[in-house]
Amino acid sequence: MHTGVAFKVIVLAFKKGMILHENKTSVPTKLTVINGNVRYTSETFSKIIDTYEELDIPVEETHSIEALEDSLCILIQGYRN
Repeated sequence: MHTGVAFKVIVLAFKKGMILHENKTSVPTKLTVINGNVRYTSETFSKIIDTYEELDIPVEETHSIEALEDSLCILIQGYRN
């Protein structure tokens, strides 16, 4: 994890089938898949995110992430557009 004044970078490594169970974020968060692919599921939609794709995770939205294959992801929390 790397932390700055207004942001934090977290690296997530998943084995196929691993699940990051339901959780929420209280700050703007961007999920980027560096390798592999994952399924992002929230109360309102589900999306497969492939290598080099990214997704903005809405603040306070309950969601989970499931690795469809061995995957490496980066979360950037607290970024500004």
